[in-house]
Amino acid sequence: MSRIKTESIWQHDKVLPYILTSLKEKINEITAVEKIMLFGSRGRLPLECWNELEGKDWDILVQTKCKLKNAHILVDKAYHLDLLVLDENQVQKFTENMMIKQLFPVNELKCLINKNKENGNI
Repeated sequence: MSRIKTESIWQHDKVLPYILTSLKEKINEITAVEKIMLFGSRGRLPLECWNELEGKDWDILVQTKCKLKNAHILVDKAYHLDLLVLDENQVQKFTENMMIKQLFPVNELKCLINKNKENGNI
């Protein structure tokens, strides 16, 4: 999530901290956050290819104890996010035939980001 600069919407260094801190805290005030996942383009593509996603928004799926309707109102207007907040059963149905990347509690991207920084790919 980057600040309203369409050319840098894909930048993980601006988006991921917001997803894992501010947005997570807002949702936690309402219901406990169990998992945070990426779906859509970022769920399918390897991290090394994210530079191809310039101009695309972020598709975020949050698993909680209960579904939140109109979850998009929790998103800071300075970020380009599609946000779904569903319970465990709904998440299982939604992601049944889908590739996702988990960010919380297991961060599947952390080791990839560190590896790519060391190799100069990010």
